[in-house]
Amino acid sequence: LTLATASMSEADQAQFADVCKVLMRSGPLANVGNYGTIFDPPVPFEPSEMVLGFIREHARVLVVGAGGLGCELLKDLALSGFGKLDVIDMDTIDVSNLNRQFLFRKKDVGRPKATVAAEFVSRRVKGVEVEAHYCPIQDKDEAWYRQFQVIVMGLDSIEARRWLNAMACSLVEFDTDSNGERRPDLTTVIPLVDGGTEGFSGHVRVIYPCISGCFECTLDLFPPQQAVPLCTIAETPRNAAHCILYAHLIEAPKHFDDEKPDKDDPQYQAWVFQRAQVRAKEFDIEGVTLMHTQGVIKNIIPAIASTNAIVAAACSNEVFKIVTNCAAYMDNNLMYIGGQGVYAPTFKYERNCQCIVCGAGVSLSISAKATLTHLMAIMADDGRLRLKKPSIRAQSGALADETLYMRGPLESHYVDNLERAVGSLVSDGAELIVTDPGVPSPCIRVILAFTDDDAAM
Repeated sequence: LTLATASMSEADQAQFADVCKVLMRSGPLANVGNYGTIFDPPVPFEPSEMVLGFIREHARVLVVGAGGLGCELLKDLALSGFGKLDVIDMDTIDVSNLNRQFLFRKKDVGRPKATVAAEFVSRRVKGVEVEAHYCPIQDKDEAWYRQFQVIVMGLDSIEARRWLNAMACSLVEFDTDSNGERRPDLTTVIPLVDGGTEGFSGHVRVIYPCISGCFECTLDLFPPQQAVPLCTIAETPRNAAHCILYAHLIEAPKHFDDEKPDKDDPQYQAWVFQRAQVRAKEFDIEGVTLMHTQGVIKNIIPAIASTNAIVAAACSNEVFKIVTNCAAYMDNNLMYIGGQGVYAPTFKYERNCQCIVCGAGVSLSISAKATLTHLMAIMADDGRLRLKKPSIRAQSGALADETLYMRGPLESHYVDNLERAVGSLVSDGAELIVTDPGVPSPCIRVILAFTDDDAAM
């Protein structure tokens, strides 16, 4: 796509007069190619009326998620001049969404979020086409994701972010330069802009797959979810959440014998709240409220409309800068902390050379005497991997069958390997190729290093 095919109507120029002031003239903050560019040599911004025509007619942006952040993103992008938007979300509207997801009304409860959001924005902002996709992100293939100029994420799930990040990295094609080094073909790089909020805090991150640090590069910065032992909940609760979980997990199954209660049912929420209050009083614990009860049993992340608005505005600003090249994009992470005053530092996440998605692979140390089951447990707990259901094959160093474990129809053929020592299956320094449904990369490269002298059992 080039600006030569773009045009701007008089109606667009009037509707987006403020945007035109940015795109049709230069200034001291314009991108002159000295910072925040992936191109070599740098490409400076060239003011032109055709830039608005380009983002109105040709640039296509995908918004992933139509919740609190996604609603703000769709509104901001549409009012920034983008005329071709897609939104994908697998959820339907719940009455609890209405206080902050402002594109929805009471009559919309039960309908797909993506569909309602697309209809609202298309109706409210003249000339904007929003296409809705009511499905999981995993239902779309590489060809579908390849059609977008930018993907902006308003998600509340680490797993979904990992999947999209790996998908974007898998779309990158590589060329070999005169020195024999592999370099990404910039025409195949689709930038990701990731936003997230929790209470009065949030973040915005710009990712150029296989060029800057990707989401997987910094996965170990996210603490693993802490499971509360059931014995603690049942015997010695320490806080309000433990009391709520006791009512929800232990008392409810005894009280509701016939069917599993609906966590979204207000009557069930009130019942859990009342039982949790009794439990809290018994152990002299404070802090059990109805809102807290709803958050615990539905695993709700606290959301505040003003934080969503601020983070979405920052995300939309980055999308606008990337597509138009009018100013240097952020390099590459912003943290927003608004609980007491406003603190918004930016810093750069570097690439991880051992990233399982965009790097050379991961090195793991393990005893040769450890079982394959233990190796899988390490892969699940390791902050760089966090695999859920890995299938493992030896690319090199196999002592017998190259396939160590495969899930699916042939899984029964490899069950015996689970209790065998790793050193009896592969040699020291073996290169393993691992696949996992949680990561859409074709494969994950793992290099084993034995920690004892017995390299073979």
